[in-house]
Amino acid sequence: MTYRERDLLYSEKLGGTIQQKLVAGDESGETTRLQNKPVKLQPSWEENNLSDAELNFKNLTMDEASLQIFTPPDKYSFVYIIFLIHGIATLLPWNMFINAIAYFVDHKLGKENIGFDFPYVGNFMQILTFCSQVPNVIFNWFNIFVPLKGDLTLRIMWSIAINIMLFIITVALAMVNTSQWPYEFFYITMLSVVILNMANGVYQNTVYGMAAKLPPKYTGAVILGNNICGTFTTVVCIASNYISTSKKMAAIWYFITALFVLLVGFDTYFALPLNRYYRHYDLKEKKQREQRKTVENTIERPPYLYILKKAWPQMYNVFMTFFVTLSVFPSIHANVEVSDSNFFIQEKFLYTQVLCFLTFNVFAMIGNILTTVCIWPSKKYLWIPTTLRLLYIPFYLYCNYQPPKGITRVLPVFITNDYVYWAVAATMALTSGYFSSVAMMYTPSTVEGQYASVAGMFAGASLISGIFGGILISFLWPWFITHVGW
Repeated sequence: MTYRERDLLYSEKLGGTIQQKLVAGDESGETTRLQNKPVKLQPSWEENNLSDAELNFKNLTMDEASLQIFTPPDKYSFVYIIFLIHGIATLLPWNMFINAIAYFVDHKLGKENIGFDFPYVGNFMQILTFCSQVPNVIFNWFNIFVPLKGDLTLRIMWSIAINIMLFIITVALAMVNTSQWPYEFFYITMLSVVILNMANGVYQNTVYGMAAKLPPKYTGAVILGNNICGTFTTVVCIASNYISTSKKMAAIWYFITALFVLLVGFDTYFALPLNRYYRHYDLKEKKQREQRKTVENTIERPPYLYILKKAWPQMYNVFMTFFVTLSVFPSIHANVEVSDSNFFIQEKFLYTQVLCFLTFNVFAMIGNILTTVCIWPSKKYLWIPTTLRLLYIPFYLYCNYQPPKGITRVLPVFITNDYVYWAVAATMALTSGYFSSVAMMYTPSTVEGQYASVAGMFAGASLISGIFGGILISFLWPWFITHVGW
């Protein structure tokens, strides 16, 4: 037998053996099991340790499977800009009302308009801020522990829609003559403020939770939007007062601007689910939540005490930063008057708008932008500068802070240089914007990825709580300067 004949015979025997094994395997069901195994794709897919269902694209489109693995770019910073817009929209009601203090106190409720001294004019700012933040605090904390059911789209859609409807009512009140019913006007305004901030509490909390799914800079975008909102409303307030022919028209155009911004926010929200970059992180967060639910085989409920234990140092920093800021702004800050007769701004309205509102909002925005350049200090030591900011409170009290009408100041004025007051006001705003951004960016990173969204919501609630605490203590300052004389 030649070598060629022997090789042919060996090949025939080997082929028969393999065929027999395949037939036997098919009869025993082995071939069927082999066919049911997941399709092996290129190594880049396999290395991601996806489940069999995902490897076979069960319940997933090819696009969704790709999004879970490959992070698409945020083209033209589209998602960043959307969160920036929502950062502006979430603080718009608050900023629009506090910047319009002259419209309420001097025009609508002023003695020249209604014919008598309205009893609530003296504490109008404190009452306004109190009504603004009580529902905001309640809804922010309530939304963490008892999340509202339903689609996020419906929650944000309804909250913005309520804001729009109430601003329409505010514009209507600016158009009509309310001099014959000042009390009704006052109560309608405060009720509108309460409802506005009830809706806004849900809106703001949801936006922070959504931003926490993404890298930290998107939480920073929301904060930056908050600070831009203040600058924007101040500029609009100044422009409307100097361009319009009357206070009535100034108020109308001022509040109509708020309607425009809210409508832009309403439209841009619906663009998020269409963006591949946002969908990548949304799918990633959902996958982490589903994996945890599968492993633990329990009802999906975040371990709130665990998250609080991990995140409370940064929550303290968020709280303290806003507590100090709202202790002096706008209650004291907006009532500081010019001390030097040679100072280049003598008009009370312009002095307040420039040295208080414009200075605060511009430098707070700069402080926020600085976080994109450097982040200091570390998580461990951030509490030191945020606590030292308490020194701003006595400084402002010793400035030329003149209490509301009918109250005589006893506490001496030590800071009589307007430029010194202006410089320190700028540092207060700068540190407010900077340290609040750093603390808000640190908070989601203190816990595991699947809890980052809840930690972000805790940070948002701490922010609102700090604002509320600062507003409460601001009620003390008129009494303090009239009873303390050293």
